[in-house]
Amino acid sequence: MKRLLVLSMLAAPLFAGALVLEIGNPSANPEAVAKNAVLVARMTACKSPEKTTVTASAEGIVDGVRKSIPLKVVTLSTAGTYAVVREWPAQGSWAVRMVATNPDYKDYAASVLVPLDNGALQWASVKHYYRNAPAEADVAGVLGAGK
Repeated sequence: MKRLLVLSMLAAPLFAGALVLEIGNPSANPEAVAKNAVLVARMTACKSPEKTTVTASAEGIVDGVRKSIPLKVVTLSTAGTYAVVREWPAQGSWAVRMVATNPDYKDYAASVLVPLDNGALQWASVKHYYRNAPAEADVAGVLGAGK
């Protein structure tokens, strides 16, 4: 028991001041459902959350050609909550990339990469990145894994 308490006390500073991007299924959020969202993101920033910027893009391969489509990120009524609406074609292999940045967290971004299979988001295959945005090699790996 003492060991668990000590470990939890040591771990607490690791998460202090965190910039965290969590994603989820929009079906649990009526506002997101009304906006036809394909995913919902929740942003947490301990320092200056109002300065956080969330961007999204659809990353794909269509007929052997690499594509990147900027996606509209819709702010929802709950603070720090966003929705993404599908804006990419049905054909091809796709993944959604979301990146959260905040000037108070220099040289750091919280991001996720969500692969799609036959148009459906693959929640079990979501990849979280606790550095800069996913590199092109990360995206290529996810897109290649969907084939």
